[in-house]
Amino acid sequence: MKLGSLIQIPLPASTPPLTASSLRRGARQLAEVDPDLCAVLDRLGVPPMWGREPGFPALILIILEQQVSLAAARTMYRRLSSHLGGMTPEAVYAIQVNGLRDFGLTRQKAGYCFGLAARILDGGLDLSSVANGPDDRGRQILLSIPGLGPWSVDIYYLMALRRPDVWPQGDLALAVALREVKHLTVLPTRDEQQLLASDWAPWRSVAARILWAHYLAARGQYVPDNNGMGV
Repeated sequence: MKLGSLIQIPLPASTPPLTASSLRRGARQLAEVDPDLCAVLDRLGVPPMWGREPGFPALILIILEQQVSLAAARTMYRRLSSHLGGMTPEAVYAIQVNGLRDFGLTRQKAGYCFGLAARILDGGLDLSSVANGPDDRGRQILLSIPGLGPWSVDIYYLMALRRPDVWPQGDLALAVALREVKHLTVLPTRDEQQLLASDWAPWRSVAARILWAHYLAARGQYVPDNNGMGV
């Protein structure tokens, strides 16, 4: 039986966020339909929520995480936030691109962060409307912002807005975890990942958390709580 056949009622346009209770419920349903995910859950338990507060700081951190380690991105984020006295659009806009580059951001990422701040300050981007409106429309809005590609938007919807059925496109850690958990000989392509993940709807965000937990545990880095994962 496919997990998608378990729930036939269509989800609303703006899906309720994951809670601790629904995370456990999703994990139980995934364990019933996928022996490989069940084995990870038996070994590690239900994964952490790994949530972030939605808003400007979360998007800045996601931009910093692109193509670098999470540890390096968090270090850069904390150093910048400490200097600014808080990660706000006003503070980021005030120091301009050159000021951001002084904290180790590449010219491209500094431009993305500055542009995001400017878009919010001029009213071109309302993140509360993104969070509360239809998911499809919100994703289109975020994807129109330079520096926010499919992976970045997926992570924002999965981590910050905590939608239950998001599969982050092009996430390398998930590709590695899939290869290991599914005993594949090579890393699955992006399309192959999407196909594998389709069996886990409507709990793909839960499946991603299970696989991240496996990835970290296999490398001796797993901590079964939220420490260090929020903004």
